[in-house]
Amino acid sequence: MSSAAPPPDNVSFCADLVRSHDFPRYAATLFAPAAERRALLALYAFNVEIVRVRDQVSQPLPGEIRFQWWTDLFSGLVHGSAEGNPVAAELLRAIRDFDLPVEPLSLLVDEHQFDLYNDPMPTMAALEGYLAATSSALFGLAAQVLAPSSEAIEHLARHAGLAQGIVQIITNLPRDASHRQLFLPQQVLASHGCEMEDVFAGRDTANLRAVLEQLTGEAQQHLTAALSLLAEVPAAVHPAFLPLSQVRADLKRLSQPGRNPFAPQPTSRLRTLWTLWRASRSREFTK
Repeated sequence: MSSAAPPPDNVSFCADLVRSHDFPRYAATLFAPAAERRALLALYAFNVEIVRVRDQVSQPLPGEIRFQWWTDLFSGLVHGSAEGNPVAAELLRAIRDFDLPVEPLSLLVDEHQFDLYNDPMPTMAALEGYLAATSSALFGLAAQVLAPSSEAIEHLARHAGLAQGIVQIITNLPRDASHRQLFLPQQVLASHGCEMEDVFAGRDTANLRAVLEQLTGEAQQHLTAALSLLAEVPAAVHPAFLPLSQVRADLKRLSQPGRNPFAPQPTSRLRTLWTLWRASRSREFTK
């Protein structure tokens, strides 16, 4: 008589979650020390949980309830039930062990409320605010696990998050458009005469290409700034920023002439591992 396999422990649960849904960040943790790696996986698993909410609910209200649970957790209102949630348990441990600030985590949850609705992103400034509170904040928190915060690290995290976030928005365009959800700023669409309905219909127009060209240019500027700032921060924080090497590879792919913006182009895990390994040995990440 065979017994059922034991449930995975909290650490393995978080690692599996990140490996399945955010492989570049999972691969980057392989370059961090063991104790810090555990905390990074907790942070990244929390982010995966929050980002996945919009795909797990069909109406905003259930998503709002899930977000409220995390908000209550950070306010100290959730006690016993947090222990039964492996991601929450690991995240609380990371907050305690590395003295992480709770406010950016709570703000990250609040900002992702936008994901639950089909309201268009109004302006480039609004998009940058959204990405600063989500993607940039995650880079900053990960860096704090690895080394004390500094002004240079904060600037690096901001640029890194904006670069990665814009690239993800362009990459996710096929899925978002099919859901009639648009993270491309209305302001940028209007400046290039691009109609939202054309995007929702999956029409590869010259106007849309002009929008995407402007956004890839913005992402490239932020990536260039982030990579230059790497030289000003301790080498200990570099594992937090290794995913920038994947951002660089994605930008190169997204900038190819003739690319269909509505054709998904997934990157293999092997290629991602190779990209991050090469970056870990490059001058940008080792000097």
